[in-house]
Amino acid sequence: MKNKADVIQYLLHDKKTSLPTQPVSVFAPSNIALIKYWGKRDAALNLPQTASLSVTIPGKGATTEISILDNKQDEIYLNGMLLSSQHPFFKKAVDYLDLFRPMTRCHYRINTTSNIPIAAGLASSASGFAALVLALDRLHQWQCSLTALSIAARLGSGSACRSLWSGFVLWQSGIAEDGMDSHGIALKEQWPELRLGFTMISDQPKAISSREGMNRTTNTSALYRAWPDKVSQDLQALQQALAQKEFTTFGEIVESNALAMHATMMAAWPPVVYSQPETLEHMQRIWQLREQGIPVYFTQDAGPNLKLLFLVKDEENIRQHFPGLDVVTLF
Repeated sequence: MKNKADVIQYLLHDKKTSLPTQPVSVFAPSNIALIKYWGKRDAALNLPQTASLSVTIPGKGATTEISILDNKQDEIYLNGMLLSSQHPFFKKAVDYLDLFRPMTRCHYRINTTSNIPIAAGLASSASGFAALVLALDRLHQWQCSLTALSIAARLGSGSACRSLWSGFVLWQSGIAEDGMDSHGIALKEQWPELRLGFTMISDQPKAISSREGMNRTTNTSALYRAWPDKVSQDLQALQQALAQKEFTTFGEIVESNALAMHATMMAAWPPVVYSQPETLEHMQRIWQLREQGIPVYFTQDAGPNLKLLFLVKDEENIRQHFPGLDVVTLF
């Protein structure tokens, strides 16, 4: 299997496809990578160079309603707006739906509502494609396993394969050429005291897409050669810290991994820089808090917004230093 359509056909080869008249609605959460995904070993199948590890964000993500249309063109709505055929989200959604049409032979009305900003480095594509594949599965009554749906979601957006479970999720990179061993795996660890806080520096779409930034980094950054080894070491150490609930080690690994990823981007040409001046101000504030004995760490994805990690016992103190912080209880 060398293309996405072959993978979908394989996943659905023994499934009967129902064509109900009533719409279905599904929610899928966003996830934040603690050990980052940055770089592909196979761009056609969205296969990553390395494994990654994320935590799911309860209540933040995308709700997708889907129904079958009689006409020969899809209708795609995003946050209540009917999209033109030239809109980037329309094109991505239709390209993804095309993978399923050999089995379904129909067109769709898709209405996706996201309660997180789109393309601002908050994993909106992860929740969007996870919701879409879950909605397709429920609409057509395929009853696919979560592993199969994770593989299917990965074809739309790599990080979407981690948005089908709650809690900590490992995305194993796999070694198979067809990618059938590259999917999310739910981890057993729970951490009820752990909190994540969003700092909203900008909710505007980023100037450089994650795909473009990733390609530019892997193709031109001399520092990228060290990235797979860094991820391997961080992943092993983070899983041990999770098992032992060692927050200081956990936070140091997460923050170091994010900084290393952004360092590889800055060494690309042209440089890929997602941070804004306020991003650096927030980093400085976090480092100052740690010097004062307040354990708080951050991670940063392909956007300017930071996500703070801390324990519930320090929440009120951290809120005082970050007014308006959007705090999420993860477990």
